[in-house]
Formats: sequence, C-alpha cells, structure tokens
Amino acid sequence: MASLEIDSRKNLMLFTGRAAPELAAEVGRHLGVAPVPTAAYDFANGEIFVRFEESVRGCDAFVMQSHAAPINTWVMEQLLMVDALKRASAKRITVVMPFYPYARQDKKHRGREPISARLIADLFKTAGADRLMSVDLHTAQIQGFFDGPVDHLFALPLLADYVASKYDASNMTVVSPDSGRVRVAERWTDRLGGCPLAFIHKTRDPMVANEVVANRVVGDVHGRVCVIVDDMIDTGGTITKAADVLFEAGASDVIVTATHGVLSGPAIDRLKNSRVAETIITNTLPVTEDRQFDKLTVLSIAPLIARAISEVFEDGSVTSLFDGAA
Repeated sequence: MASLEIDSRKNLMLFTGRAAPELAAEVGRHLGVAPVPTAAYDFANGEIFVRFEESVRGCDAFVMQSHAAPINTWVMEQLLMVDALKRASAKRITVVMPFYPYARQDKKHRGREPISARLIADLFKTAGADRLMSVDLHTAQIQGFFDGPVDHLFALPLLADYVASKYDASNMTVVSPDSGRVRVAERWTDRLGGCPLAFIHKTRDPMVANEVVANRVVGDVHGRVCVIVDDMIDTGGTITKAADVLFEAGASDVIVTATHGVLSGPAIDRLKNSRVAETIITNTLPVTEDRQFDKLTVLSIAPLIARAISEVFEDGSVTSLFDGAA
C-alpha cells in the first residue's frame, strides 16, 4: 500500500476588509506577502457578500479590518470573512482589529445596558476566530472577554520615541486626561526618562455621550511642555478642554498623542482651532485626506502589527515585542 505523505509546511495568508486596505497592504509588504484577492460588495438592501479568490485550505489566516465609520458595516464584513475562512477549512484564524470596536462599552454603568465589547468578542468566536489581535484596548479587561488568545499590542514605544526625538524631555510633563489613564501615563514617564506626571481631574455626565467637564490640573505644569496621552481622540472635546486647562495652569505648550484617531464630527475643527501645537496619532484607523491638517502627524502602526503577526505565525512570543511589559 502506498504511503501517505502529509505536507506540514505552514502557510501564512493575509486578508483585508474594505475599511483600510492600505494598512493591510503595508503590513503585507513588511511580511513579504500580499493580501489575498477578495471579492466584496454590498447588495441593494445593504447585505454584504465576500468571497476569497484563492484556496485557503490549511492556511494560517490573518484577517485585518479597521473599524472606522460606518463601524457596524465593517464589523459585519469581518465576521463574514471569518465565517468564510472557517467554512473553507483554514487551519487557524486570527482576527486583527487594530481598533477594537465598542471597546468603551466594556461594563454596565446603569441597569438595562449591554456589555457591547463582550458581545463583539462572542460574535467573532462564534464566527470561527481562534485568536484576536488589537492595539491599545480601551481597558485591559477586554482581553478576558474572548475565549482564546488575545494579543494586546502597544503603540506607546512608537509614539513616545517620536515625541522624544522632536521635543526636549527635560522640560516635559506627561499628562493623563483623567485619573483612569494614570497607569498608562506612568509608562510614558518611564519611556521618557522619568519626567514628571500630572492628570486632569474631570467629571463626566453618564447621561450625555462625549460630554466632559475638565476641572483642574493635579501636578506641576507651569512653564513646561505638556504631553497629553490618551488611547483615542473621538470628538476632540476631552483633549481640547484638557489643553485649555493646562494653558490656564501655566503650561508653555501642549502636545496631544493618541493611538486611535476616531476624529468624529467636530474633532478636526476643534483640534485645528485649538492652541495644541501638534496632534500625534497612528493609522489604526484610516485618516482620509479631508481630515488631515497641518498640526496632525500620523505614524504607521504597520511595522508593529507585522512583527506581531510574524511572532504568532512562527509560534514566537508577542510579549517579547514589549520587553516583557504586556
């Protein structure tokens, strides 16, 4: 009887939805692979169709999608891509979502509310995902919502190294826009050589979305360049109000950094018309040409994602990318 030979070679395949194919293509260039050709379109009633134009049987699949607006469309498209891969016998499916959708809804503030971030994890698990990969989750607890490995990547080294290369760290204060982000701000101070830390004491009305009242600065910012560090900029209200409070407290200049540039509604006008010297974000979400302005700097997250994908594919350590600080 003829012997049966099994090809045990691993095969990395990269897939992308339509939200930000440019980011996936850049990740692919770092990995030396091109995203798999995919047919994707909308039916007249809004339903989405996807089909991969190459065999995916036995592959190690990495499915990228940037969850920008319209966020629900892109979540559904990525779910359908995962389902198609599962049904086409992909060996392992890793969902790469640089910006985790619904991450701010990670707990119940009042009765009769959903925990939407948990539902997102459940949906991808049901669709067939074996692993999730995301950058700077809004809260670390989201890692526990998915029943499987979650690779939590950090943009801090990318952002902090850029700031350190351009500004004088000896006259710098890292500022958390609220008390809940102080731990992240502490990591920034470590990266920037132990510069001082401050935070904005603020209140938020749980009944009104995106409305924040900035109260006062806790910490010494007088005559110093203040670097506000946050995970995302949505409407820009929190950031610009925090900058105003810092200038009132005597800050000489204010720089804003955030991983995710959601940049909804009035965000662009608020940032352009503010006294903020520079706004620094990454391209976890696409920044279209009409939303770019002189004081905006966009750093590419693609090298980090590519290194993480390579580590997962080679069964290496994603934690090693962050010097053990995962």
